[in-house]
Amino acid sequence: MLRVRTNTPMLFRAGALGITAILRKWVKSHAQISTMTILAFIASLTLAVFPVNAVQLTEPAAAAHGYPGFMDINGKKLADGEFRQWMQNDRLHIVITYKFSDGELFEEKALFRQEPELIQEQWSWKETKEGQVQREFAADLTSKTASAHVHKDNENKAVSENIEVEPGRTFAGFGFTLALSNLRKRLISGEQIELKAVGFAPKPFLKPMLATVKISYGGLQRMRMSGRSYRGDQFIIHPEIAAIAKLFVRVPDTKIWLTNPAPGGFLRWEGPIALPTDPIVRVDLVSDSVSGPAEPVGTREREKK
Repeated sequence: MLRVRTNTPMLFRAGALGITAILRKWVKSHAQISTMTILAFIASLTLAVFPVNAVQLTEPAAAAHGYPGFMDINGKKLADGEFRQWMQNDRLHIVITYKFSDGELFEEKALFRQEPELIQEQWSWKETKEGQVQREFAADLTSKTASAHVHKDNENKAVSENIEVEPGRTFAGFGFTLALSNLRKRLISGEQIELKAVGFAPKPFLKPMLATVKISYGGLQRMRMSGRSYRGDQFIIHPEIAAIAKLFVRVPDTKIWLTNPAPGGFLRWEGPIALPTDPIVRVDLVSDSVSGPAEPVGTREREKK
């Protein structure tokens, strides 16, 4: 399929003229092809040209306080978490901490504007042990900068670079959970939506990067945590990595579950901690010594949704 990408109206007009010329030649050389086939081809070009708009606010977030569990991918608890969310000065603040038995502490912070659209302004992830920072990643989406600092295993490295942020379409960390809450209906109806994700290349590069991610609906599933069974809608965040880059690094998908039925609040998250080479871990809504895998819900139960 011919894909045309553009960022400005002027480029769009120039691209459209080029597409018209291509189509004329293409139609002349394929006279036997049906009109419906030609229209379908034009439609695919149109979908490739227009970018996805900013995430419209359909589920405003407010004050919340919870105690999630940080698990390995098999459901064994590694740390107790605390989730805090509040409004202050017209901004949504989020702080999530995970405390390990060996004294290690993980902390994620994020800042959002919710009017007129959902826009993430800041994000950070910090890992400390005995008061010493081991790894720290941060992105200021307003100033369009991102940085990484590693002070671990006798290694000391720091990088900071500019990133091409698209306000309202670029997210990091827990920001994707909020974005999904507002895109939930569209995704469940079958849409696949592209957004931008702030990430970092693994060592030895440790380079801030912006990646296009394709988000799709994975189905209604059921999982056990804290002795109870919960239903959740699964959403898959798939990084669109260039073929040449795949030769050097594998970037796994991230999976997020929102509670079902609506409203769609956070239920579970699975993915690498910070770098694509980090272990795949799980965060559950409630903390327990063990949690179960997500399993598809049967047809009859889906009909009751």
